[in-house]
Amino acid sequence: MYQRTPSLPPKEMLPTMYDLPSENLEEPGLPDEFHLFQPELLRQTFRPSNYPAEQIFIASDLNLYYDPYHPQWYKRPDWFAALGVSRLYQGEELRLSYVIWQEEIVPFIAIELLSPGTEAEDLGRTVRGINQPPTKWEVYERILGIPYYVVFDRYSNQLQAFTLKSGKYQPLRLEKQQLWLEEVQLGLGLWAGNCQGIERLWLRWYGRDGNWILTPTEQETQRAEQETQRAEQETQRAEQEAQRAEQEAQRAEQETQRAEQETQRAERERQRVLELEALLARYQEQFGQLN
Repeated sequence: MYQRTPSLPPKEMLPTMYDLPSENLEEPGLPDEFHLFQPELLRQTFRPSNYPAEQIFIASDLNLYYDPYHPQWYKRPDWFAALGVSRLYQGEELRLSYVIWQEEIVPFIAIELLSPGTEAEDLGRTVRGINQPPTKWEVYERILGIPYYVVFDRYSNQLQAFTLKSGKYQPLRLEKQQLWLEEVQLGLGLWAGNCQGIERLWLRWYGRDGNWILTPTEQETQRAEQETQRAEQETQRAEQEAQRAEQEAQRAEQETQRAEQETQRAERERQRVLELEALLARYQEQFGQLN
């Protein structure tokens, strides 16, 4: 947790990257694990059905350059997606940045994962200093006009979403911590599950049916489970066929036995008839023909 007001002895205090500067004095330390795992889960589950995959660009922690008159000014969203733009730069290379005046397509959505050091700016609570670049909120809202802006606080598990109305971000009312975006036919919500071995609430995308979009790993697991189920069903069907074949064999054996019994009965009847005919012949020899 961010040491806002350290009060413990140095040996007992656990500083975080938000307390200590990195080699670049203007930047905090490297992203923590949550800032690695969460954007990846968002990337793997963001699959709009109405856009081909090669026309969707997704980035996390990538410099977003927004002002051609100040080409060194940038913001670095924790996660953003642009639609209708080639996934590769000029269709060939992986991007090293996203430059608005080259791409000419504004991101459709930007997501910030609140950090102690960036919370005020992420929520638009900072004021632009004199001769300073605009704040993140100003860039997303006023300069770029990103249609949707989402903020997730992992410490309180609070999800906030904003959309542009008359050039200003207005908060969206969320039902069950979920946000449906008709433009991409996807919803964004909080999912209680295991990601990278960590059980907690995670931000991920879901489909119109309300089901969470599966990651490639989850798809493979699902396919493996389905294959196992199909194999079990095939085994059950084979066992049922074997049972039916055995029952048919038993019925055939019973029919054979019944046929043999009928043959035996018919033979006994024939023998009795022969015996009666022989007895009648002897009687006729002794006593003559009956009148």
